[in-house]
Amino acid sequence: MVETFEFKITALNRARKISVLLPSEYVYSTKDYPVLYMHDAQNLFKDEDSFFGSSWRIADCVLKSGKELIVVGIDCNGEGTKRSDEFGPWISEKSVNEGLCIDNSIDLGGEGEEYIEFITKELKPFIDNKYRTIVDDTAMAGSSAGGLISTYAMCKYPSIYKRVAALSNAYWLNQKDIENFAEKSDLTDIKRFYFDVGTKEQTASFDSAAYLNSNISFKNVIENKGINYHFAIFEDAVHNEESWRERFPDIIKYLYEV
Repeated sequence: MVETFEFKITALNRARKISVLLPSEYVYSTKDYPVLYMHDAQNLFKDEDSFFGSSWRIADCVLKSGKELIVVGIDCNGEGTKRSDEFGPWISEKSVNEGLCIDNSIDLGGEGEEYIEFITKELKPFIDNKYRTIVDDTAMAGSSAGGLISTYAMCKYPSIYKRVAALSNAYWLNQKDIENFAEKSDLTDIKRFYFDVGTKEQTASFDSAAYLNSNISFKNVIENKGINYHFAIFEDAVHNEESWRERFPDIIKYLYEV
């Protein structure tokens, strides 16, 4: 069962569609459930709603994982470069604009802090009040730039987002900044951090080598933090929803291991 509603991002003065996937037994039980926040909700639930004709089919992923949880999907902003702005905690270097064939006069990124503040300070309290949640068992997951912003959320609020999955990460959007932020962050509260990359990723001129080098570089940072993490490289995996849904059930299992 998926419930939807509109919610305002106060700091950015924008409205956003929110979709909430509830466990099948939710209405018949009195249990509280952990919550997984995910980005790019247009691509999460139904193939016909996806930008690219194929979705994560999150309900199937959760079912296959055998876990009981609430999934909160947040629509991305598809207007111009706004998705990258909201998922970019810092303004990207101009070399990123060039690699994405975007006008150098545009500042790409820089709204990620406001976006995560919205989730943490506005949306999460609303969800915790409206649904039967385990308030202190909150996870986040995303792919590509959604992986970058999920990693940022973990580093910004490690006592809240204790379980994080970041798939096919576009860390290259803010490579130096996210690595420096992770180095300085106290991540001792993190229970599980999962991140991965495929060997055939591609976004504009950012090819498989760029993705691999970017994620391996971040691994070199995170392995010094002493947290429970898992990094995976998937041979021949490409940059799309079909690849992500194939591996996501096992990722959910990993996130929610005791």
